[in-house]
Amino acid sequence: MPEGDTVFRAARRLHEALAGHPVARFDLRVPQVATVDLTGETVHAVLPRGKHILHRIGPWTLHSHLKMEGEWHLYRRGGRWRKPGYKARAIVGTTEWDTVGFDLADIAVVPTDREGELVDHLGPDPLSRDWDPAEAARRLSADPREIHVALLEQRNVAGFGNEYANEILFVRGILPTTPAPEVDTAALLDVGARMIRANRDRSGRTFTGDSRPGQSTWVYRREGRPCRRCGTQILGGELGADPTRERIIFWCPVCQG
Repeated sequence: MPEGDTVFRAARRLHEALAGHPVARFDLRVPQVATVDLTGETVHAVLPRGKHILHRIGPWTLHSHLKMEGEWHLYRRGGRWRKPGYKARAIVGTTEWDTVGFDLADIAVVPTDREGELVDHLGPDPLSRDWDPAEAARRLSADPREIHVALLEQRNVAGFGNEYANEILFVRGILPTTPAPEVDTAALLDVGARMIRANRDRSGRTFTGDSRPGQSTWVYRREGRPCRRCGTQILGGELGADPTRERIIFWCPVCQG
């Protein structure tokens, strides 16, 4: 599942391939922007913002969101794609590279001076240069919902997904259903920021420090298995802001009791 670290790496690869070059191929395969053509415009930058990716091209910004299954691939011009063409939603290419966005969501093209309309609602991003931990803690503390739900709310803090929420709460010893105002959100975010920054440059995400298969998480997807700290059986369930947004949760009843 794409989370902030995945999006950061994707944007960096796209930036390295495209920035400073004119667009030689531009194709958006979604009805609302299918007629937009930025061929000939120069790519200024490709930037991550939480789980969003912003291509700044000429005076325009191409916005995309990876959601649950989205990916941006990088190919040598004319190279064979690793996914079927019908899954492609966006193509931005130069004379050397083709970058292809598969299964993307929320694709839009707006003047760059209006891109804030698409991302200014997001909370502080721990992978951005202007990370504001105090503001993120304030937003989390003001959210009356369960802390697991509040952590996933991108308006509070941008970039954390379900895997991070489960692992952060375990490391801090907090039950996922604890109301956010009862949590030391500053300490929680300090752990979360260190986690996501440590994973930012890794090809394989790990929370335990062990990247071997089956060893990288403390509780995520380990329901029924022994806690790595105390040996108690890990429990699992579902929790969400509403029934349409429920996510799987995992916790140790002793370490997070």
